[in-house]
Amino acid sequence: MHCRPLLTAALLMLTSGCASGLNSIQQAELDHYRANNLAAEEKSPAGAMLLGLLPGGGSFYGRAYVPGAVNLLLWPVSVLWDPISGYNAAQSINYQVTRAHVARLKRNEMEELDSQLLLNVIDQKQYAVKRRLVDEKFSNGY
Repeated sequence: MHCRPLLTAALLMLTSGCASGLNSIQQAELDHYRANNLAAEEKSPAGAMLLGLLPGGGSFYGRAYVPGAVNLLLWPVSVLWDPISGYNAAQSINYQVTRAHVARLKRNEMEELDSQLLLNVIDQKQYAVKRRLVDEKFSNGY
């Protein structure tokens, strides 16, 4: 009967997961940025999966420290969900990092374009055309 709390904890971890994956819109957006060489990768999803085989490794790698500690205690049973949780966490981190990276790149290009307009290097018409091109370049595909 002393296994019941352990099984209950394992079931809760298995059903809730430590990190949810990207939804279909986020995944499509990340794929679009990757296809256009705009993506930034901070965490390796494959590495996170491999680390998930170690006690709590996938969760710790994905910055989920409390679930990582629980997975450490539940190891080796946590091997059933921690690789997936680590992968999902790495994907989520990379999505957020990519969005920030793309926003920074767009902001820099827009500031350069604004400077060109202020210095009369380009006129209003050229500015409008170039601004539209920058918007298209950094759009998320939707």
